[in-house]
Amino acid sequence: MHKCLKVTFAGDVTSQFLRNAVQKTAKKYGLEGVAQMIDAKKASVVVCGKKEEVDTFLDEIHKELAIHDFFDIEIEPFLKEKDYRGVFRIIE
Repeated sequence: MHKCLKVTFAGDVTSQFLRNAVQKTAKKYGLEGVAQMIDAKKASVVVCGKKEEVDTFLDEIHKELAIHDFFDIEIEPFLKEKDYRGVFRIIE
């Protein structure tokens, strides 16, 4: 079963965090999608893949978000509008 989620969070978010934590974890589980900074203190992540891998990704990202004291974490289902071509990208 395929699943897509949109995760947004706020705090002292950097593109380095998106690369080192989010993108690395997504690649580890073979997921596709994008992560980007919405503004200086907020980021958005869209991730798609097999349900089990997306759930495991979410568990690991929750741990990272707690360690870095991010807040306003929102997780919602997402309808895949684009073809991510099997890659997880950071948009800067």
